[in-house]
Amino acid sequence: MSTTRWCLGLLGTALAFYGGWLLLTRGHDLGNALVWLAAGVVLHDGVLALVTVAVGLAASRLLPGPARAPVAAGLVVLGSVTLLAIPVLGRFGARADNPTLLDRDYVAGYLGLVALTAAVVGLATLVGSRRRRR
Repeated sequence: MSTTRWCLGLLGTALAFYGGWLLLTRGHDLGNALVWLAAGVVLHDGVLALVTVAVGLAASRLLPGPARAPVAAGLVVLGSVTLLAIPVLGRFGARADNPTLLDRDYVAGYLGLVALTAAVVGLATLVGSRRRRR
């Protein structure tokens, strides 16, 4: 294994221990933390991973060869961003007494990102198909 991998592994382990120490010493509610950790595993393994495999299988059968890799990359980008954007798209946390919270049109920004990602995927597919023809 390379030195870089060892260093990154040691750094990750140190950060994990530091996070655990903060969790235990700062008086956080461990019950809620365990629920969030368990829910994350269930949602990832029970929902996100299954959907990813299903979409990947469908894409491998339906899409032409040059489009497979760009579409997969685009789906990874949009899937990750969508999961991260759920709180702001749903306006969770917005309060009437503080109008500065969630004060933008996040749906328009999200749709702009979707359009940009689709354009990049289309361009990458076009470039890939032209390279394949040569």
